[in-house]
Amino acid sequence: MFYFLLPTLMTYDFILLAAAVIPAVFLMVKVYRSDRLERESPFMLWALVRAGIFSSLIAMVAERILSAVLGAAVSNYELYQFLLYFGVVAFSEEGAKYFMLRRSSWNSREFNCQYDGVVYAVFVSLGFAVWENISYVMHYGFSTAVVRALTAIPGHTCFGVFMGIFYGIARKYANRGNWEQAKAFQILAVVIPAILHGAYDYIASTETSSGYFVGFIIGLFILSYLLVVRSSKQDRYI
Repeated sequence: MFYFLLPTLMTYDFILLAAAVIPAVFLMVKVYRSDRLERESPFMLWALVRAGIFSSLIAMVAERILSAVLGAAVSNYELYQFLLYFGVVAFSEEGAKYFMLRRSSWNSREFNCQYDGVVYAVFVSLGFAVWENISYVMHYGFSTAVVRALTAIPGHTCFGVFMGIFYGIARKYANRGNWEQAKAFQILAVVIPAILHGAYDYIASTETSSGYFVGFIIGLFILSYLLVVRSSKQDRYI
């Protein structure tokens, strides 16, 4: 009986895996094709995806530790929720992404255009999202894949766009020897995505937020799309 069911189970798992991965791959291709000056090598892109996967493991450990500390220190439920989403989750995930992003690309010879920062950050973010989505889908099924394909994966893409915008500017200033400006934009590359990520999670967690959540997502997607288009058109060698 088990051997009879095995092909069906394997097919179902393959469908779930595809549902978890395909939306992220689609967005990766979209951002990659918007790089009009000098596209990155497959080796670099794969390194960034791996970095994103590894960043999800870092974030998972950080979130568990910090959540335990927060739970022991804060008893007020509303304050706990606010600090959990804006502090623990947002900065653990975006901080881990940025750590791996910088480690994988900051000193790369391929990082020679400002829009490269967007490509790099989005690939790291979607590497993170792929691994996270596989975990969710395998635990909760195909319906979760559909919901996350429409919300969480594009959400991570948007956070990556904002991170990449500031990351590319930081690299430009660093190349010019303006280290104070470079440092300021590196900080913004973590803080701005973390604030957006925290708002995303916090709004999604409230019971009466469906309308606000949809509006927030739509606004975030539109703004991110416009930033990608503008950054691609105005791209320059740095």
